[in-house]
Amino acid sequence: MTRFLIVDDHPLFREALQSVIHRDWPAAEIREADSIEQAEVLLGGGLAVDLALLDLSMPDARGFDGLLRIRTAFPRLPIVVVSGMEDGRIVREALSYGIAGFIPKSVRRDELGRAIGEVMAGNVYVPDNLPEPAPAAPDGKADLVAKLKTLTPQQVRVLKMLRQGLLNKQIAFELAVGETTVKAHVSEILRKLGVYSRTQAVIEASKIDFDHVLAEADG
Repeated sequence: MTRFLIVDDHPLFREALQSVIHRDWPAAEIREADSIEQAEVLLGGGLAVDLALLDLSMPDARGFDGLLRIRTAFPRLPIVVVSGMEDGRIVREALSYGIAGFIPKSVRRDELGRAIGEVMAGNVYVPDNLPEPAPAAPDGKADLVAKLKTLTPQQVRVLKMLRQGLLNKQIAFELAVGETTVKAHVSEILRKLGVYSRTQAVIEASKIDFDHVLAEADG
């Protein structure tokens, strides 16, 4: 049996997705989550699904944070973003996180079904009319390296532990400092890297030869 998980906080759109899925996969089992937290609970509880359809705009997540939380915790889960945000740069950034496709909410029902079918067949779905993004910075990696090198040695150590999945309490124990100090370091790391969540900080650090760069900064 094919299993789907719909992660969207709009009941009417969840119903529309269910209708399209049941039309093409009549025997499919569909589970729903109206928040990222609920999706994490379902998946963490052992729910096995063949495809998750995820909205980027969720009440308990900003920007790509919800997608990154799910991708980090369940890296083998195929995810398709179904979103009302259709800017080319947003689509490309979402695809850079390893999703199986990006479906604009504005597509017609037939195209929505075709898109899901493409992904279920093992392909990556991208809208045909994907707009060209605005010109990117000439050297994004150089910019990221420069940001990483602004971290203090202690912030470098904290970021390394974030990459290992340690919680603030565990980091505080390892560094023999208070949790409040760790939180302050994390806030500074996010500010310096220009991100808004620890998950994004880890993703950013993974885009380059992190250990080599931070070894220089830590040295």
